Amino acid sequence: MGLLIFSLNVTLDGCVDHQEGVVDDETHALYTRLLDESGAMLWGRVTYEMMESYWPAVARGDQEAPPALREWAVKLDAKPKYVVSSTRTDYTWTNSHHIGGDLRESVQKLKDATPAGVLLGSGSLATELDRLDLIDEYRLLVHPMIAGHGPTLYQGGLPATRKLELLSAEPLSNGAVAMHYRRAG
Repeated sequence: MGLLIFSLNVTLDGCVDHQEGVVDDETHALYTRLLDESGAMLWGRVTYEMMESYWPAVARGDQEAPPALREWAVKLDAKPKYVVSSTRTDYTWTNSHHIGGDLRESVQKLKDATPAGVLLGSGSLATELDRLDLIDEYRLLVHPMIAGHGPTLYQGGLPATRKLELLSAEPLSNGAVAMHYRRAG
């Protein structure tokens, strides 16, 4: 059985707006490594559509991008991508698949079928999956800034506090810190 690993960019005040944070080669190399280590991606529809609007064009070479971005895009294009949605079931981006039905059951089946693990990259979906006790690890890139606005991590709340065990903390030269936690006990 593979792990479900929640990975996201977050500012010191918890903002998960995709327009906030340090975007550079080092950051993209970190996420490319995480992508390489995982067997699949899992997103909610909104995150998927945001990604779908840009990355396939970069992977095809239709959109100008530096080498680190192009490497990420090509690897992301090839990776199986699963989308949780109650409103959309048809996806044209390569290797994209719909996740429907009972959320707990569907995501557990995906974990069981993906020994290399599933990388989860949607904040609101993470809240729902954490409520279902499905997230095993957390890979947060904490950026050295205070955004002062939302959306924020777990703004929908959880029924109880999650105790985590620190596996690693890797400072990047840009001031961000890559934090790796797993659920404690």
